[in-house]
Amino acid sequence: MTIDVVNGDNQKVGSVDFDDAVFAGPVKLDLVWESVVRQNAAARRGTHMAKNRALVSGTGKKPYRQKGTGRAQVGSSRTPLWRHGGTVFPPQPRSYAYQLPKKVEKGALRAALTAKLRDSAVVVVDELKAAERKTKPVVEMLQRLGLKGKSVFVDVALDDNFHRSARNIAGVRVVASAKLTARDVMDAERVVLTRAAATRLQEVLA
Repeated sequence: MTIDVVNGDNQKVGSVDFDDAVFAGPVKLDLVWESVVRQNAAARRGTHMAKNRALVSGTGKKPYRQKGTGRAQVGSSRTPLWRHGGTVFPPQPRSYAYQLPKKVEKGALRAALTAKLRDSAVVVVDELKAAERKTKPVVEMLQRLGLKGKSVFVDVALDDNFHRSARNIAGVRVVASAKLTARDVMDAERVVLTRAAATRLQEVLA
């Protein structure tokens, strides 16, 4: 598969070949799903918490004597059976992050990029650089490239000026190719790769 390479003015300056051995296979949505779920889980804050009987406020003294009162036997006012008592097995702060095999993550990214290539949603540019930290030139470039909605820009090494200029545009993400995930690709309507990033991703996903 051959895709034209354009510059910031949307003028063709070359072409890049996407190896069919890498991107011509079936789109395995199950791998994409697993990768997206893993990344969503890792993004959870996990700060939920409720108090157990050791943490709730209350005395440790036995409320009343064991026998002879006619009431149920109880040893603490902090028992979960009482109002204002502790919670049994309450949620505690924890991390929801977990790891997937590297082959699964790689297969998910390959499937996501394959789906975008088949939908003609991949744009290849010669470079992603900005002379100064200003948002207006980046917005004008997006208009020239015909990019609307969510877009993800991928480069091997991020240009600091371009990154800072584009990061406050709604729906635009700038990601290094080494950190690109299946969720980044599937969440965007268009994927913008530099020529270097396209070559690098093919080497990694081959």
